[in-house]
Amino acid sequence: MSIAESIKSLKKETGEINVALLAVSKTKPAADLQEAYDAGQRLFGENTVQEMVEKQEQLPKDIEWHLIGHLQSNKVKYIAPFISMIQSVDTMKLLQEINKHAEKNKRVIDCLLQIYIADEETKFGLGFDEAIELLRSEEYTALKNIRIRGLMGIATNTDSDKQIKDEYYELKTFFDGIKVSFFRKEDSFDTLSMGMSSDYKLAIEQGSNMVRLGSTIFGSRAKKSV
Repeated sequence: MSIAESIKSLKKETGEINVALLAVSKTKPAADLQEAYDAGQRLFGENTVQEMVEKQEQLPKDIEWHLIGHLQSNKVKYIAPFISMIQSVDTMKLLQEINKHAEKNKRVIDCLLQIYIADEETKFGLGFDEAIELLRSEEYTALKNIRIRGLMGIATNTDSDKQIKDEYYELKTFFDGIKVSFFRKEDSFDTLSMGMSSDYKLAIEQGSNMVRLGSTIFGSRAKKSV
């Protein structure tokens, strides 16, 4: 199936249930992204700042770029002028840095708090208690150039559907609680980014309204030779 055919098929599948489709385009050439764009795709996710900046310069300017990989504070300045959403906010320090560069660019930058839900030490993210502490803090309320739009989570890389479902269920429950506790009067807290190519159907079942799909759209990445 071509990239365009994959996009059209997935848009039909996710559009009918109001789930946003984020095309994860890391390691893919700009020509592949252009093909997806020509098929109607506008949301693209990149893991690294360098790759995002290079592609942003080459591709149409109405693309909405989402940073989904771990973000170092010293690299925020490179994406602050154009980024649509940073999905991987996992510290107050990073949030303050995003706010600083958003202010310099006279923007408000949308962010998701990345929540640690996986049974893997290699994953990043805030614990449930840490996220609550952040949202309760005076440091957070002082930030005027960021907007928390929701939460993002990455499930454990496992063959156990039950474990993946449980992790996503837990995050959806936490999302609902955070919305009631901190964003009851704000319609903008509306994004729960869960699910990748291997598990997006399970994520949607558990309440995800944004899925991050790479290989399902662009095909598998070439394996590095050992």
